Amino acid sequence: MIMSEIVLTLPDKLASEAKEFGLLAPEFVASLFRAELRRRRVNKLFSAADRLADLDEPISEDDVAEEIATVRREKRPS
Repeated sequence: MIMSEIVLTLPDKLASEAKEFGLLAPEFVASLFRAELRRRRVNKLFSAADRLADLDEPISEDDVAEEIATVRREKRPS
């Protein structure tokens, strides 16, 4: 697996406290990112559902298939 290094700039007191509680551990930080990404994907899905509900006419099966394909393309790693 390819890994990326991220450098954070935090106030010393905050960094010290975060380190003391294990909040700077790579596993914990990765879990925070995963949770936030999941939350944003769900929000995006609900936003799309709201836009569909606002349409005056029903969406075609082809349009639904294209939306699904677009989301899947966006989710694939670059």
